[in-house]
Amino acid sequence: MREELLAIVERNSRIDLKELAVILGVEEVDVVNELAALEAEGIICGYHTMINWEKTSIEKVSALIEVRVTPQRGQGFDNIAERIYKYPEVTSVYLISGGYDLLVSLEGKSLKEISGFVSDKLSTLDSVLSTATHFILKKYKDHGTTLAKKYVDTREKVTP
Repeated sequence: MREELLAIVERNSRIDLKELAVILGVEEVDVVNELAALEAEGIICGYHTMINWEKTSIEKVSALIEVRVTPQRGQGFDNIAERIYKYPEVTSVYLISGGYDLLVSLEGKSLKEISGFVSDKLSTLDSVLSTATHFILKKYKDHGTTLAKKYVDTREKVTP
C-alpha cells in the first residue's frame, strides 16, 4: 500500500482521503495513519501547488544554473549545496553527474535579477569554480503535469 499511496499523493496531494481509501482498498483511518507515519519518517516532506505563471500577470523568470565546485574534504558537496539552497531565490539544488556537480534552480523577477544572483552571490562562493546559466523560456511539462496544452480548433467546419 505504501508505494501506491506515495505515487498517488505525489501526483495529487489534494486527493480526498475517502477516495484514496477506495482506490487503495483500505479504510480511511488506515490512509490517515499511513500519511501521518510517512510525514513523521520524513518520507513525505511537504505538499506543493503547481502554478502556471505564464497564465498570470505576475512577472517571473526561472533559470537552471549548472555549477562546478571543489568538494570539501570529509564533506563532499554537502556544505556548498547547503550554502546555496539557503538563498531564498533558490528553489532546488541537485547533485548531478556529468561536466558539472550541482544543478541549481532559481526564480527571480527579471533576467537581471537572476544574473545578479549568479555573479554576486553564487560565483563568489569559495568552492565555486564555474557556472553556466540556462533561462527557462517555456515549461511544457513540470512534475508530471502537462502545462502546454495543444490548441484544439472547436469551430464548426463549413463546407460549400
